[in-house]
Amino acid sequence: MAEKKTKNVISVSSKKKPEPKGSQQYFFLKRCVDITGALIGLVITSPIFIVISMLYLFGENKGPVFFCQTRVGQNGRLFKMYKFRSMIVNAEVVLKNDKVLFEKYLKNNYKLEPEEDPRITTLGEFLRKTSLDELPQLINVLKGDMSLVGPRPVIQEELKEYGNRLEDFLAVKPGVTGYWQICGRSNVGYPERADLEFYYIDHKGIKMDVTIFVKTLLLVISRKGAY
Repeated sequence: MAEKKTKNVISVSSKKKPEPKGSQQYFFLKRCVDITGALIGLVITSPIFIVISMLYLFGENKGPVFFCQTRVGQNGRLFKMYKFRSMIVNAEVVLKNDKVLFEKYLKNNYKLEPEEDPRITTLGEFLRKTSLDELPQLINVLKGDMSLVGPRPVIQEELKEYGNRLEDFLAVKPGVTGYWQICGRSNVGYPERADLEFYYIDHKGIKMDVTIFVKTLLLVISRKGAY
């Protein structure tokens, strides 16, 4: 499938598959849960936001508190995904300027092992291991860019990994957590990762969303698969 990149949207086929019966109710309920869950989550974690912000404003890792990266959302719409900054300032520029490291990053499913990634700060390593760096994505959920549960939002270079089912992948709103995360997270790369995302898309529903959310909480507590 040809992919055309525009300023705000990556085009996909205009022919939409008919929605299964009950899907409108599911998506409406899912959005209500997203808004309620994100609001509650932001209120509960507001002290964490304050502490981390203070560390970045006055600690040894001075610089922006948030890291914003362009990701591909539902229907190919591009949006800025928020995370607590876990790397040095201008980390993406540093990576792309190191051609050897960047090539390794591409071959290793768009990631590097923590011990060989010079961009990660000491505070950032802690935030990643505890998954606290993901908390600002609750803002994306409130804005409607993301859902609490769904496929992981990808960068544009990753779209090729979804092959002839790219349209199916982009038909679903990306999530803060999802089936990929509870099945291994960073330990699972492509093409297995794409297969896991398709499994969620083919079986999505309230029961699966609840199961994924509960298992995610257990994984965050155990710190499995996070780096």
